[in-house]
Amino acid sequence: MPLDPDSDAERAAAEAACAHALSVAQPAVAGHFDELRGPAPEPHTEPPEDHVAPEAAEPAGRGGLREPWRRFFGQLGRSGWAELPQRAAEVQAQILRDGVTHNVYGSDGVAVDRPWSMGLLPFLVEPGEWRQIEAGVGQRVRLLEAILDDAYGPQRLIADGLLPPALVLGHPGYLQALHGSTPPGGLRLHVTALDLARGPQGHWWVVAQRTQAPSGLGYVMENRLIASRVFAEPFRELRVQHLASSYRALVDKLDALAAPIARAAGDGPPRVALWTPGPYNETYFEQAYLARYLGLPLVEGADLTVRGERLFMRTVQGLVPIHGLLRRLDDDWCDPLELRPDSALGVPGLLKVVRAGQVLVANALGAGFLESPGITGFLPALSRRLLGEELSLPALPTWWCGEAAAWAAGRGQLGRCVIRPSYPDSRHFEPVVGAQLDAIERAAWTRRIEADPEAYTLQLDLPHAQTPVWQPGGQLVPRTAILRVYAIADGRGGHRILPGGMTRIATRDPHALSMQRGGASLDTWVLTEGPVDTYSMLPAALRPEDLADYRHPVASRTAENLFWLGRYTERTEHLVRCAQTLATLVAEDEELPPPVLEAMSRLARDTGLVGWGVPSMAVAPRVFERAVAAALGDVRGQASIAYNLAALQRVAGSLRERLSPEASRLVRAMGEEFARRLRRPRPEGIDEVSALGGPVPGGSVPELGSQATLAALDGLAQQLAALTGTQTDRMTRDDGWRLLSVGRLAERLIGLSNLLKSYFEAGALAHAAGFDSLLALTDSTITYRARYQGRLEPLALLAALVMDETNPRSLACVLRRLRTELRKLPDPPGASDPADAHATLLAHLPEQGVGLSLAALAEPTEADRDPQADRAAVIALCDRLSAAGSSLSDALGQRYFALATGHDRRLAS
Repeated sequence: MPLDPDSDAERAAAEAACAHALSVAQPAVAGHFDELRGPAPEPHTEPPEDHVAPEAAEPAGRGGLREPWRRFFGQLGRSGWAELPQRAAEVQAQILRDGVTHNVYGSDGVAVDRPWSMGLLPFLVEPGEWRQIEAGVGQRVRLLEAILDDAYGPQRLIADGLLPPALVLGHPGYLQALHGSTPPGGLRLHVTALDLARGPQGHWWVVAQRTQAPSGLGYVMENRLIASRVFAEPFRELRVQHLASSYRALVDKLDALAAPIARAAGDGPPRVALWTPGPYNETYFEQAYLARYLGLPLVEGADLTVRGERLFMRTVQGLVPIHGLLRRLDDDWCDPLELRPDSALGVPGLLKVVRAGQVLVANALGAGFLESPGITGFLPALSRRLLGEELSLPALPTWWCGEAAAWAAGRGQLGRCVIRPSYPDSRHFEPVVGAQLDAIERAAWTRRIEADPEAYTLQLDLPHAQTPVWQPGGQLVPRTAILRVYAIADGRGGHRILPGGMTRIATRDPHALSMQRGGASLDTWVLTEGPVDTYSMLPAALRPEDLADYRHPVASRTAENLFWLGRYTERTEHLVRCAQTLATLVAEDEELPPPVLEAMSRLARDTGLVGWGVPSMAVAPRVFERAVAAALGDVRGQASIAYNLAALQRVAGSLRERLSPEASRLVRAMGEEFARRLRRPRPEGIDEVSALGGPVPGGSVPELGSQATLAALDGLAQQLAALTGTQTDRMTRDDGWRLLSVGRLAERLIGLSNLLKSYFEAGALAHAAGFDSLLALTDSTITYRARYQGRLEPLALLAALVMDETNPRSLACVLRRLRTELRKLPDPPGASDPADAHATLLAHLPEQGVGLSLAALAEPTEADRDPQADRAAVIALCDRLSAAGSSLSDALGQRYFALATGHDRRLAS
């Protein structure tokens, strides 16, 4: 319950909570603003300004806490401290449940999927402070827009000497190919991010600006959803401003600017997509999350293609026109024809479409030069020239070394500055803090700068404010903080400043604030004195005509990933069932007939559970068992369970915008739990190969028939059953889902055919153990026993596993379902007669049943002999159906994924 300010008891509780906060809070490092207590206590000179500084933050409140923190801890109450460990655990659990990740790249360039790092306590901004920030950020974006208009237009700023040509025309972020072009609506910056830092006396300074493809909006919303849930009462009582209306304004503005393009082409409502670099990008999670939140399709460069002067998305229905892109690619990756030729992420010919005005790109291409720190020192004069105003939110004093006077002024201050590259990847170095250099290192940097001064910029090193971060054990420790604020274009010709943003904190090195270097994030609470915006992201109600025959296009890449999601799921299930059967046979330790051992050995080799060079179970059972056990978790074995689980996770990771958080979480958990269950304590001195393909301290691979292995396989089988249920009952039956189903069925057709072939080739069905194991492998034991009550007849087995269209694990049932789903697939792109096109796919399968009668699979018999299965006929049938599954898969890939042989010419409406 919220605290009642009129209650003496609750006032006392609030005072006690504030006093406790002070008692457990370490003060900020000397010379830094303390977000918990207020300005730095000792005198400190702020960086010089050429205008009046913004009003400083308010002094510390009663009891030593700044007023926003006094209100926060007062609402939390003294008893709330005891709940903080539980709330911190809730934050981490929610991050794991939602699958919030941030890819971190190691020195080898390999991306590691790391859970998103979020601190428990929010970053608090008071209403008066926010008004200053809001006004300053809005002014800064207007200035940047004006600079862009001049740079791609008359270039008077360069001619008048207000901007050095080297920082504009010489910057790789300036795209000469777009000079003279005007984007739709004349707007270039739809989303702009400014990184702000608070100085020792509470003044806010602009540290950097992001104008190409600012990241973080998805993480901002995820942080907000978590923090507002964990601190529901303080969030409500402190009147924290909501965020949704700013996101809605972004979507509305994109639609409004793309609408004339769609209208001129006669395409109907505009189609806007979010363009991602793909699942290997470090912020892919938030891109997928943002696309889902905004209601935009998520596309990669491979999903897009240029025809003439227009942009289209490849879908399984054909080419669909795209009128707008909210991009998350930096400029130079966007078009390999005119920009970076080695880019596999871009769209060849995109700049041609942009120049023709046939697509809205947000942000407009060519804004990258504004991100150079070298520009910063020229902004005050540019603001006076272009806006007739002084900058209300100053930038840190900056010297671009390409100007001789600036280098002369900054050279003697190297120890007080941060050395930054003027151009992206300039000299391949990260920003260097001059205070951390000794005299010899400073001299070396001085020589380096003098050799190529234009490549370097000096920026005064500002001691950033430090905010309280809760630590397990109950302490509040100060951490360096920087606030990223977003300006979002609204529908009225201006920009809306997102009331919040993303605060990043340093967890180790106080200068390492980026998430790639181990930083963490905090939710940012902007407190308000007026009403809280209760706007929802829900758009206006749809009309009946909007809903009639609505069919969401499915990108070819998405469809292919769904197809392989189905195949990998089915393949992994098949492998697990085979491994379970092998492990159970080994655990029972019964002597099996050689044909059964041979059948199981062939099956293990065919599926990849064991290598082809391993002797069979009949020849060397212990060697065979150890090889199977070692291969179960070997991610390097391209047909192993671990490899297929990794492939399943990789494909699911590319479908974040399609899969529910529960399904994504389940896919991740399967691989992690399977690997963990396979490990067991290793006796001292023994060094076995781990389930992950290398030595693991304290663990080794359990034996095939051990309880640990059986438990790992059983647990994985249950999780796969849950995943199958999710795919069957919790996904929309659109064209993508049908391709997922076709992928599963094609894989099942191949797997069942090869399974039957292995048993018939080895003659294993002449023995009861062969019968039982085959029924277990096909999950048909109950079905068979209920119908044939103990009969061990191969023809009865063929009736159940080949001919029975009601048994989902029979070949006839799989083929019937495949034919049904193939007929429901969208008309192939470019097909003049859809019926004929579908017939081409169906031609890979038998017209009816399995293509043979049960009698055709029986040997001719004399009157006095029982009918027997014709082994050669069964093996031939299995070969045909396995080949049919493979050829059908290839045909689907050419038709719907690669859009080969001219099929991509048809335009979908």
